[in-house]
Amino acid sequence: MNPSASLVEHTDPDPIARDLPLIDLHRHLDGNVRLTTILDLARTYGLHLPANTVEGLRPYAQIQGVAASVMDFIARFELLKLICVDEDAAARIAEENIEDAAREGIDYIELRCSPAFMGERYGLDPTRVLAAVCRGVQAGMKRYPVQAQIIGIMSRHMGEESCWRELEAAIALMGEGVVGIDLAGDEANFAGTRFVKHFARARAAGLRITVHAGEAAGAWSVRQAIEELGAERIGHGVRAIEDPAVMQLLAERQIALEVCPTSNVQTQTVSSYDAHPLPQLLRAGLLVTINSDDPGISAIDLPHEYRVARDRLGLTAAELRAVQANALAAAFIDDATRAMLLAKAQSRKRSETLPPPA
Repeated sequence: MNPSASLVEHTDPDPIARDLPLIDLHRHLDGNVRLTTILDLARTYGLHLPANTVEGLRPYAQIQGVAASVMDFIARFELLKLICVDEDAAARIAEENIEDAAREGIDYIELRCSPAFMGERYGLDPTRVLAAVCRGVQAGMKRYPVQAQIIGIMSRHMGEESCWRELEAAIALMGEGVVGIDLAGDEANFAGTRFVKHFARARAAGLRITVHAGEAAGAWSVRQAIEELGAERIGHGVRAIEDPAVMQLLAERQIALEVCPTSNVQTQTVSSYDAHPLPQLLRAGLLVTINSDDPGISAIDLPHEYRVARDRLGLTAAELRAVQANALAAAFIDDATRAMLLAKAQSRKRSETLPPPA
């Protein structure tokens, strides 16, 4: 069954609070490439695709049901890497991500990518790829009412030397919109212990820290990310549920979890929506947030994930509101930006409740 299907019909208002900003803290921009863009870039660069229509491409680019594993899910990126031929393509993908966020009603988004992974097929320089992403994000913000920052990813399965290059690219572009660094990829076979020195360098440079952990590996991976890598947030982190001591650590330090419900089902990190631990984690006092992960691959958007949280995971209106507020608290922004985003949302809410002019 497709996890994005079979939602319970609901007559209540939209689960998103209009007086709070809508925020996505965990979205891979190279996991959100439009099928029409894949077709267009393939035509532009003379690339061979397995199909020449949107519907024909869909099974190759999007998950149908569930993937065999996290790495099988990641394999869907190969088609997306095919069309990342040069820096202009990377910039276009990034700019379209901002437009997509605006269409979803997102106020603030942190887009992440692994520049070595994106440019691997054509041997593109990671710093130049990340610079192109920064350029595309900046162009998008000029056109659409979305605030955005960028998190550089180190792809652990590409090796420690490649991760050093990705880290240095992120540091070099801190003034161009890059705010943080992440570790993603094959968590099960490339433990975070290999990257302690990388994160020491990142922290010294002033990058904010988020780490994919507790997805393909257990709660011990979450603890290692916090205690050895200095994680301020955890990507996914749902397997923290396996160890009460790790849950206590997350709660005490108020380290946010970037939870992505549909992705977790599609990668079989959890067996079903009904088995998803998000409600337990939230009710245990953890700083849970809801995010989209790879909407182009999962065929979803952020509002869909809030509906899933309400209709399938059973979150109450108050809990949904708390999750939305958690994202504002956990964002890698300063207090002035936080206040601006909140004021913008409250102003929007007031304007929606005003009576029409006579």
